[in-house]
Amino acid sequence: MIQVAILGYGTIGSGVYEVLNINKQVIEKRIGDEIRVKYVLDLREFPGSPIEDILVHDVNTILEDPEVSVVVEVMGGVEPAHTFVKNALLAGKSVATSNKALVAKYGAELSEIAKQKNQSFLFEASVGGGIPIIRSINTALTGDVVEEISGILNGTTNYMMTEMTNHGSEFEVVLKDAQKKGYAEADPTADIEGHDACRKIAILTSLLTGQQVDFEDIYTEGITKITAGDIKFAKAMGRKIKLLATSKKQGDSYCAMVSPVLLGSSHPLYHVDGVFNAVFVVGNMLGDAMFYGSGAGSLPTASAVVADVVDICKNLGKNIPYEWSAEKLSLADISSSQKSFFVRVEGSREEKSEEIAAAFGNVEYVTCDEAAGECGFITELISEKEFEENAAKLSGIKNRIRMDQ
Repeated sequence: MIQVAILGYGTIGSGVYEVLNINKQVIEKRIGDEIRVKYVLDLREFPGSPIEDILVHDVNTILEDPEVSVVVEVMGGVEPAHTFVKNALLAGKSVATSNKALVAKYGAELSEIAKQKNQSFLFEASVGGGIPIIRSINTALTGDVVEEISGILNGTTNYMMTEMTNHGSEFEVVLKDAQKKGYAEADPTADIEGHDACRKIAILTSLLTGQQVDFEDIYTEGITKITAGDIKFAKAMGRKIKLLATSKKQGDSYCAMVSPVLLGSSHPLYHVDGVFNAVFVVGNMLGDAMFYGSGAGSLPTASAVVADVVDICKNLGKNIPYEWSAEKLSLADISSSQKSFFVRVEGSREEKSEEIAAAFGNVEYVTCDEAAGECGFITELISEKEFEENAAKLSGIKNRIRMDQ
């Protein structure tokens, strides 16, 4: 019998316990052994719950029990999760986690400890919830050079952008709606400012390159500046605004960023709405591929965690390998990255055309009958640096949004 301990009994932890029990028979068949949750660690009490008799409050109870082979960390946050996971690995226990903050900051270190101890450290659920993108990078895509990976990696912001598009609502109205429905936290900063998506693209880029990518080095822009006015112009262009986390190969490195992007209907991510997530991959041999599914929620995320538990149980006493060294990757500077930009400016086209031409040269104007007293235009393909230099010459800019196909 394989004994498992779960650290944290919140939304995901309770989901992991539920999946392990509901699918117990099929899981044990795939593992070839019985599996049992021996402990659940949490500071709270859960009287009358299914885990009441196995609840513990001291992590050392788990760390010092030689019968526990697998630890599931679903507490969230960096500490004490980092200390608990590190000590579990050092104690000769494999770990599965959904904690993107932990993985983004300490993934290389924990992977190395797991390797040294002949254990495994797996984290499929840390990116994209139930979407098996990490397993695909580590197995199915190992024969390819991934030239681009772009994703809608945050269900909260995607829900908000979808609602703004469908109803023309302002940002604050949609945020309150998302909080009321439980899609957004009371403090939504990590989602709406793009920090959550940033950590996830850092993890994916680290796995693509086998080197440490620090999320602090990634240019990150959230959705807080998107307004109903931007949505009107997007509709006039037949486009949708999505918060994208993107990493594109550039020479020997990658150029990574998180920002709102105007997508055309031909882009695969254009059709990803609501709380769903998707990851679009371009391989030099594979070509285009997309992974789509539930990016959040108790059971979809728990399903991905349990998939890691199954892999670990099938390889007890072995390290499930992937490349992720502590050597830091120097990301390519985004200033040379080229794209077109959509720009909204105060004043009519007649009032602003000369100033716009002087700043940006040839542009394509966007007609939007609902946008009185302002105009919008699309620049030619220019670098980030060139855009900033040109924008400094133009007064009255209300917003600018990057564009893709």
